[in-house]
Amino acid sequence: MAKRIKYDVWATNDNLLRVEAWARDGLTDTDIANNIGISRTTLWKWKKQYPEFEKALAHGKDVADIKVENSLYHLATGYTVTDVKIDKEGNQVKVKKHIPPNLGAAIFWLKNRKPDKWQDKQEIKNAGTGEININITPVSADSENTTESEV
Repeated sequence: MAKRIKYDVWATNDNLLRVEAWARDGLTDTDIANNIGISRTTLWKWKKQYPEFEKALAHGKDVADIKVENSLYHLATGYTVTDVKIDKEGNQVKVKKHIPPNLGAAIFWLKNRKPDKWQDKQEIKNAGTGEININITPVSADSENTTESEV
């Protein structure tokens, strides 16, 4: 039978900081539960029962989310980095390099930040009477080479 882990062991500042760091590093709740040696269900119970535990997890996840958001923003808008190159004489030379915006990141950002304007499917409702007027101009065989402005 598996040894039961008591919350009191994890209620110390050092262990709560460890849990926060795991969340900040991008570990899932399941990964964190495995690291502690408990089930995912027990982890969820601890989050509900012990506010300091839930706060440590939430803070770590917030930090990770902010890092990812910032990275996505920079990818979507482009950014500049400074590289260090070695010239022919062996000297280190700083070279600025511009990384252009990434179209996929920009689309992702806009679809999530402005879904009313950037969603894939837009619904257009016709508030009119339902009548559609189409004007068709007959084209003769000898007018094949005529431009639109001549018609």
